[in-house]
Amino acid sequence: MTKAKLQKGVLLISEPAIIGDATFGRCVVLLADHGDEGSIGFILNKPLSYTINDLIPEIEASFEIYNGGPVEQDNLYFIHTIPQLIPKSVEISQGVFWGGDFETVKRLINEKAIHREEIRFFLGYSGWGSTQLDYELTSNSWIVTPNNYHTALLSKSSPMFWKEKITELGGDYVIWSNAPENPILN
Repeated sequence: MTKAKLQKGVLLISEPAIIGDATFGRCVVLLADHGDEGSIGFILNKPLSYTINDLIPEIEASFEIYNGGPVEQDNLYFIHTIPQLIPKSVEISQGVFWGGDFETVKRLINEKAIHREEIRFFLGYSGWGSTQLDYELTSNSWIVTPNNYHTALLSKSSPMFWKEKITELGGDYVIWSNAPENPILN
């Protein structure tokens, strides 16, 4: 697997050494923004036990909600692949977009014009200060890889996504892909 430059649109794969971290252990983060001010991303593979209808009763759908990260977990965020339907979207990378007009999203979901593989909802986001992510990279907390899935990313990411990505790295990472989340339980 090719290592990628740190920029918006890449995937951050948590190193196996992050043990016991409920938020970032065994996670895959889509970096939605990266610049001098800091970085923002969304954890792709940590579904919560809520659906969009649980949080917003007027939406008549059961799309899963994911833990986007530890920052602002009382706010709902979304990424999608349908900018032609959702005005004011911001492109993250190659067909994956962030945000847009939420009233339009609610209406289109209720009209069944948006499908679950086209949109992903998150409570909270992952955020890093101006040099924090660079520091975490030098301390081997993350592996940066390109998002080769493009628009298929939303249907690809699941709770098993970390294991799949870590296996693709090969070498010693393959051993970690089958290790228990808590090695003490081995």
